Amino acid sequence: MFAAAAFTVGALVSLATSWLLVSRLERIGERLGLSEALLGVLAALAADAPEITAAISAITSHQQRVGAGVVLGSNVFNLAALLGLGAVVAGRITLHRKVVALGGCVAMSVALVCVLVVIGVASALAGLMLAAAVLIIYLIILGTGGRSPHIPGRWQAWLRSAVGEEELELEEAIRPRRGRWPDVVLGGAALVTVIIASVTMERAASSLGERLGVPEIITGALVLAAVTSLPNAVAAIYLASRGRGAATLSTALNSNTLNVVAGLLLPGAIIGLGAGSGQTQLVTAWYAALTLAVLGLAWLYRGLTRSSGVAVIVAYAAFTVSLVVSGYGTGEMLIAGLSFLSVVVLVAVAAPRVRRG
Repeated sequence: MFAAAAFTVGALVSLATSWLLVSRLERIGERLGLSEALLGVLAALAADAPEITAAISAITSHQQRVGAGVVLGSNVFNLAALLGLGAVVAGRITLHRKVVALGGCVAMSVALVCVLVVIGVASALAGLMLAAAVLIIYLIILGTGGRSPHIPGRWQAWLRSAVGEEELELEEAIRPRRGRWPDVVLGGAALVTVIIASVTMERAASSLGERLGVPEIITGALVLAAVTSLPNAVAAIYLASRGRGAATLSTALNSNTLNVVAGLLLPGAIIGLGAGSGQTQLVTAWYAALTLAVLGLAWLYRGLTRSSGVAVIVAYAAFTVSLVVSGYGTGEMLIAGLSFLSVVVLVAVAAPRVRRG
């Protein structure tokens, strides 16, 4: 009873306070003169505070499956809730192909690094260095608007266009007033509150899961992942309903990238991720495959249609069932079948566009 109450209170406080943290960091970023694109990354980092903190808390408690599950499960949930459900609610999320390509290259690069680390090909430290390099280059591009003497002229023009299209969307979605010193104080207090509440939520969920015999991967990748991602989901659905397609895509992809770097690879490089497991690899495979599928659909359709959104949600439902089956150690053929079915559904959605092309 106490664990359930602690989980509920921790979740409510963490999620509510994360909104305050986002707004104050946006104001501080505006005061520092950050571009709309960089403000979007900063807002995504602040909104990710609950899942990043919960993941670090689990990894430091040597519950690597819970920690990895929070990060990777949140990423799968983000794709389904932010982009899939957002497209269903809005009817269509219109996207420029340059925006899809720029954000997609970063998202898929980090997802690939994550796969290599989880399957044991690369260490967490090597993965962190590679992912951080990709993220730093991306931030430099956003901060300079694609203007750099080290980039060939043709690429500069393309990058300026891609960043400009994204910032047109974000300018409407993120318009904070210039911050003052009270915003710094409130932001710091909100950050401390989010950390304490998120750690409480994670510890309570893990304790409750152990008591009820729930596998760690389910506690992390389904329960904690969904709960900690709710603020991002609500914000993205709101943006999608207002036709702010690039802002929605940016929220989802930046959130996933920051989750992997700050919530998995960074603590993994310091503490270690422990021995790999088939369940963690399963979640990682879903994350990477669904990222690729969503980006492919967004490129083909110049956005996400309602049918694309439904297909992504169906894939998440299959992910949920496969994870539950895997968590209880049975049904390997069912897992493979569900995964194959999801791929078939996504290909069926994309096929009409390919034939018309």
